[in-house]
Amino acid sequence: MKRLIALTALILLNSVSMASAEESAFDSFLTRFDYETRADMKIDSKKLITLLTEKKAVLVDIRFPEETRAWKMGFGLFIPLNELPRRYKELPRDKIIVTACPHKDRSSIAMAYLRTKGLNARYLTDGLTGLAENLRGDNAKEFMEEIGLAKP
Repeated sequence: MKRLIALTALILLNSVSMASAEESAFDSFLTRFDYETRADMKIDSKKLITLLTEKKAVLVDIRFPEETRAWKMGFGLFIPLNELPRRYKELPRDKIIVTACPHKDRSSIAMAYLRTKGLNARYLTDGLTGLAENLRGDNAKEFMEEIGLAKP
C-alpha cells in the first residue's frame, strides 16, 4: 500500500511539473506576443500555395478523422488536433508548419500549441474551404503537377 501511495505521489508530482513547464511555454509565447508575432502567425491560401510549391511549408490538416474521411486534400499531413500533443514531433523543424481546418478556430489553437514547442507555425486564415476555392480546375492541376503529385 505504501508503494502505491508513493507511486501515486510521484505521478502527481511529475504531472504538476509537466503542467508547469507547459504553462511556462505558453506564458512565454503570450509575453512575447506583439504585432509582428500577430502578422507572422497567419497565412492565406495563395501564399501557402506558393510556399508549398517551393517546398518551404507543410500543410497540417488538424480536423477530426471523420471530417477528413468525408473530404480531404490530396496532399499534406493529417494530424487531428487532439492527437497533436503526442504527434507534433513528426513535423519537420526546417519548414513552416501551416495548420488548417475548414475555417480557422481549431487551426489557431494548433498554431499556438506548435509555437510553444518551438516550431515555426502559422494558421491558414481562409481555412481549408478557402484553399479549396483557390485550387479549382486548372489551378488544382497546375498545383498538383508543381508539387509532384499529378497523375500521369
